[in-house]
Amino acid sequence: MAIVRWSPLSGPRDLVSIQDEVNRLFDSFFTSTPLRRDVAAVFTPAVDIEETPDEFVLRADLPGVDQKDVKVSLMGDTLTIRGERRQEHEAQEGGLRRMERFYGSFERSFSLGTPVRNDKIKASYKDGVLQVHVPKAEEAKLREIEVQVG
Repeated sequence: MAIVRWSPLSGPRDLVSIQDEVNRLFDSFFTSTPLRRDVAAVFTPAVDIEETPDEFVLRADLPGVDQKDVKVSLMGDTLTIRGERRQEHEAQEGGLRRMERFYGSFERSFSLGTPVRNDKIKASYKDGVLQVHVPKAEEAKLREIEVQVG
């Protein structure tokens, strides 16, 4: 990597790249990887949230998590998924050569920011993917009002 002299006159693009480098430094320090033994490894499932006019659809990848170990709850407009991925078997001494998969409890919470119908939420689990449908409350749906000529 070449050392480049920074000049405050070189513009905002350089400031953004410096901020990106600092963010990457902090992300790499606080993110656990299998190569860093000094930081505890944590299982954090990936989640996609889609918003339609009528509902939120949340999809979480939970490979290796048993359906009975997954709990979904809603408090106000905050949806929480918690569960645990259990290790299939304990490692025998001298038998485990490499361990990259994370195990343990997890919890993810998402603020939807819109009133929802907590009595109509549906959750399904298939092939390691949790899918949660959260319908919006009537007052949160978009209504178009016809403008009349006066």
